[in-house]
Amino acid sequence: MDVSGLTVLLLASHCLSPLDRGVAAAAAAAEPCGRGTQCHGGPETGDPRPCVGDHCPGGRSSRPRRHLHHHTASSPRAAPPPPPPSPPPPLPPQRHLHTANETRDCRGIECKLPLRIRLQPRAKAPCAAGDACPAAGYEGGQPVHLRDRAAQFMGDFPEFGYPLPPVSESTSGLPLWGSLASAGENEVPSEDALILHLQLSKGQEKLVEALRAQQVVIRDLQQKLADQQDALLSQQRDILAQQQRMYDQMDTVKAQYGLLSDTVKQVSFQGLQGELQSYFQSHLAGLQSQARSHLQKSYAVHKMEADGKEVVDVLDVLGEAHFPRPLLGCATPCGPEEFCEFQKEPPRCERCTMCPPGFFLISQCSPNADRMCQDRDECLELPSICGERVKCLNTPGGFRCLGISEREAETGLCGHDYFYNQELEECQACSDCDGHPVSAPCTAASDTVCTASPPPLSTEPVRLSQAWGANVQVPPPVRSSSFSSSTSPGTIFPGLQLNIHSGKDEDPNGLLSTQGGQLRFQQHGLLWLDHNFAVKHSCRNFLQLGMRLNGSQEEEEGGWRDLSGVRIEQPEGKYFQSVSVSCGVEVEPNHTLSLVLKSPNEHCNQTKDLHAYDLHGHPFSFFWLSHDTGAVAMTAQTTVSVHYQTSYRPAFRTVSVSDAYMVGLTHDGRGVRFTESGVVKFVLQQALYAMGHTCVREGFSAVAYANHNGSAREVTRAFKAGVNYRDTSITLSGVVRVHGGDTLTFEVTSPAQCNVRYFGDSSGINMLSLLWVPAAMSSALTATVSRTGLPSGAVRNKPLFFRQVSPDSKQIHLATAPGELSGQKSFVFRERGTANVALHLKLIHSCNVVKLSLHRVGGVGGGGRRGQAKVGPVAQQVSGHMPEGSEWASLALRTSFEVQNGTTIYITLDCVRGRVNQITNQGGTNISILWVAL
Repeated sequence: MDVSGLTVLLLASHCLSPLDRGVAAAAAAAEPCGRGTQCHGGPETGDPRPCVGDHCPGGRSSRPRRHLHHHTASSPRAAPPPPPPSPPPPLPPQRHLHTANETRDCRGIECKLPLRIRLQPRAKAPCAAGDACPAAGYEGGQPVHLRDRAAQFMGDFPEFGYPLPPVSESTSGLPLWGSLASAGENEVPSEDALILHLQLSKGQEKLVEALRAQQVVIRDLQQKLADQQDALLSQQRDILAQQQRMYDQMDTVKAQYGLLSDTVKQVSFQGLQGELQSYFQSHLAGLQSQARSHLQKSYAVHKMEADGKEVVDVLDVLGEAHFPRPLLGCATPCGPEEFCEFQKEPPRCERCTMCPPGFFLISQCSPNADRMCQDRDECLELPSICGERVKCLNTPGGFRCLGISEREAETGLCGHDYFYNQELEECQACSDCDGHPVSAPCTAASDTVCTASPPPLSTEPVRLSQAWGANVQVPPPVRSSSFSSSTSPGTIFPGLQLNIHSGKDEDPNGLLSTQGGQLRFQQHGLLWLDHNFAVKHSCRNFLQLGMRLNGSQEEEEGGWRDLSGVRIEQPEGKYFQSVSVSCGVEVEPNHTLSLVLKSPNEHCNQTKDLHAYDLHGHPFSFFWLSHDTGAVAMTAQTTVSVHYQTSYRPAFRTVSVSDAYMVGLTHDGRGVRFTESGVVKFVLQQALYAMGHTCVREGFSAVAYANHNGSAREVTRAFKAGVNYRDTSITLSGVVRVHGGDTLTFEVTSPAQCNVRYFGDSSGINMLSLLWVPAAMSSALTATVSRTGLPSGAVRNKPLFFRQVSPDSKQIHLATAPGELSGQKSFVFRERGTANVALHLKLIHSCNVVKLSLHRVGGVGGGGRRGQAKVGPVAQQVSGHMPEGSEWASLALRTSFEVQNGTTIYITLDCVRGRVNQITNQGGTNISILWVAL
């Protein structure tokens, strides 16, 4: 029998009816007790026979051991008992089978079943010889019908698809076939395992159903979440729409507020103007009434003491026709399109300005105030002028659409009455011709072209250049009763401003004015400044003389910027020292220039330690160039910070340049390149610290080179006596004619045994300044002293002789003195203009004071009247003893002045109490002259 048959047998054993169970019990009672492995004698079973065997109570063990071995198929089985009438035959010897269970007459898995459902054996008839007896090992002839309990159990679960069988006699049991001869062959799975398997299958089905239900719930939750997200997005869209409406309302409110503010301003200005006018009129009327009453009283008094004729004369002199004049205002009434400018001194009438394109009128022009205009904010008035996604930026007179290309703007993006300005890269309002004829109307890419009326002919010539000179004085020390013990009165730390005065408050041509010892410029232009200064001091450190310009409040130190400066070393007050400081700069109206003398510490008192020499002529001078000349100004700063070496070529960093195309630095920063031909006026100033006695003996030299087509030539050279373990500076100034592509380089040389430390900072003492003037407007000449005929010995006001080293100039000529064959002393100008002179002198002397003076014959006098001949020093420079231990001394003079056709200049040397031993002509002595058209 297979495993499935045994399984059915096992299930059928639980489904036996009570009748079947009785039959099985009777069959078991008929079997002898000692036949099986376990006897059932005792009161529990109702068997009156005594229990014999190994497993009976009272035997070897009350709890027999379990044996796990199985019976073999060859074990003989006991024969059935004989019938009652005949005596029982002798029983054959039987082998007692020891099983692992506590029952007998059970085999296989049947032994594991409870007794109440276990199959009981039935009595069998003996099989006669010859009958068809079953073979050995087979004890079941007919199939045993057991109740199909497994089928009934499976029928309880219709979901498994096993129908419950009908209750009938034919189906009350199952035919079971199998060999029960041996234990172990008919073992089948237990009923519990099958039930657990069915329950597991049932649980899996329930789990699957639960998972499906959970999936349905999850899908419902996902759907609800998607619906909530859609609702949230719609709410966000509503919020954005509300914000946009709020922004639109804010823009509308802003525009309304701007219009309201403009209206309030206009009304306020008009009201203030009317109030001021009514106030002045009422005040003037009151003054006139008081004057009339006073005159009437005076007239009454005089009438009693004079006759009628005298009374008439008094009325004519002090009458109403002469007295009532405005106390404040212009001397003459202004015209209909003019107003009185009170800020001028004296007040004068000015023409009312017109509102430029892109501006709207706030207040009209009145006799006492100019017309006021306000810029129109196109971005506020027309929010969508540049589009929805393009930002609009308001500019004076127009607007700019950020991110819009020039091609898009020229297609008409700027709108009506606006055009695209390519230079400013923005939209500008079209110009209004204001009644003048229109030559070309305004387009999307060009402004309106108006036909203006020709300007009135002016009697004043247009000046391209102008020179001006003034005196400089050290202000008196300020004495105060309240000062600290650590700071004495009159100290020049951190700086002392020198007073510039010219004897007149304002230049006749309106170029500048002097205020508080400073110069305030009134016009645009380029300046070249020169200042000669001589001083004897005993301060504990060096002094620094510089020029400062106040051009903007945004700059450092209250708006002042250092332009240039030189250092005056510490000589312990033994002799006068001379320095010359120069620079070139671009100025605008209201720029202020001042001269400053500074000390690095507080140990320098103006009263005890400082003694300035009063120079003749104009120690301070400058020449001004109009932008119409095409000149270019450049300022550069040396980039070396701390450098020890004997000689070096300075490198520069551009500070300012008015036209970077015409003038600029070379690729390595060590030179200046020029794009076109012209004349260059330059000055180099370098601060240094020298160590070594060789420095004092041989000194330093600054050299300028002009490089043309790869070849360099020396332009000019300046000498400076050296110092040992002290601060000083060297300066070099000159003029040179350059061509397109030329470069200008510099070098500072020192002795081989001299160790020099060079500096670079922004205080103006390490600067390069230059002016480039087109060749058509300028001319230059360079000369050095002649080899023979130089003054020596006791020299008192003797002229210096020169020889020309530069090409001839049309406007400047070096003339030969009468009776002299080897040298010339006079420089003659052949055309009217402005001149600048820079002189360097290197000499050996024993004089207490050496004076170097520049004289001018003819030209412009001191009062500015043309055609008046005058002989006198234009500028002067003074120096004292030679530095101790030095072989040479140096002296420099720089100045600017105006010349006429035929003006002559010459240089004189004066030695006070001493001798002039030698004036070198090998290098270090030269003169450079620049001429610019007037």
